[in-house]
Amino acid sequence: MTTSIKKLPDNEQVLSGNGACGGCPSTMALRMVGKALGPNAIMLLTPACAVASMGMTPKLGYDWPCINICFATAGSSASGITHALEILKEKGRLQGEVPTVFNWVGDGGTYDIGFQALSAAAERNENIIHFCYNNEAYSNTGVQRSGATPRGTFTTTTPTGKRQPKKNMPLLMLEHNIPYVATATVAYPADLYDKVVKAKSIPGMKYIEILSPCYLGWQFDMAETVKMSRMAVHSGAWLLWEAENGKITFNSPSSQIISGKKAAQPIDEYLKQQGRFSRLLKGPDAEQRIAEIQGDIDREIAFMRERAKITI
Repeated sequence: MTTSIKKLPDNEQVLSGNGACGGCPSTMALRMVGKALGPNAIMLLTPACAVASMGMTPKLGYDWPCINICFATAGSSASGITHALEILKEKGRLQGEVPTVFNWVGDGGTYDIGFQALSAAAERNENIIHFCYNNEAYSNTGVQRSGATPRGTFTTTTPTGKRQPKKNMPLLMLEHNIPYVATATVAYPADLYDKVVKAKSIPGMKYIEILSPCYLGWQFDMAETVKMSRMAVHSGAWLLWEAENGKITFNSPSSQIISGKKAAQPIDEYLKQQGRFSRLLKGPDAEQRIAEIQGDIDREIAFMRERAKITI
C-alpha cells in the first residue's frame, strides 16, 4: 500500500535558497529521496542541473556530504566510496550504520557519457543507488539531444526533430540482473518515496529513474511540471514499474494501462502542451510523425506487458 503523503517524514535534505529553477523536477524529486534516505547518506553528482543549483562550496543547497565527480564516472566513483566505507567499518573506524551511497545524475550521465562505468558497477552488483533524473535532454548545457530524447523532439542538435526513438534505460539496467530497478516521477511523490525506502533496504545495486519534465527544455510553463509528469504517465509515454530480482510489477496508474482496464490517453494532447514538439505539429507531415510517436509508445507498452510475464 502506497504511503500517504501526509505521513512522510518531516526531515528536509534539500535546503531552501538553492539555485534551482522554479518548478524544477530534480529538486522536487530530491526532496522525496531525502525523506526516504534520511541524513545518513553520501551524494555524488556528475555535471548537470543539480550541480549548477547546489550553491557555492562549502555552503551547499543539499544537507548531505556532496562530491562533484566527472561526467563519466558515477558508477566507478560510487563504487570506490562504498568500498572505502566498508573497509573503515571493518577496521572499526566507522561507527554506527554505514551511510547510503547514491548517485544523483541526469540522463546524459546515465544513458550516454556515464553508461560504461554504470554498466560495470551493475555487473559487479555494487552496493549503491543510482538515480537518473531524466529530463530527456542535456538541459544544463543548452538542450542537446541525448539517448533519452523521444522521437520528434526539437533540441539544438535536432532542429527538425529527433528521428530516432529513445532507448529503454531501466530495462537495460534490469538485464544486468541487479536486485532492484524502478521508475518514478514527481506527479506521484509517495510512489517515489516508497521505492527509495525499498531500495535502501536491499543490498547490492539499485537503479531508480525519475521522469523530470524540464520547463526550459520541454518549453511549458514552469508551474505545470507536475501536470506534465502526470500526462506522461496517463498517455503511456512513461510507465511506472519496479522489478525485484527480475520480476516486474507495474504501479498505478500504469498497472491499469498494462492490464487493459484503462486505455492510455492519445499522445496528441501531451505533445501539444510542449513547445519542443511545435515544429512536428506544424509541419505538413505532422499526422505521420505524431503517429510514429504513438507507435513508439504502443510498442513499448506491448513489449513491457510481455516482458513482465518472464519471471525466471
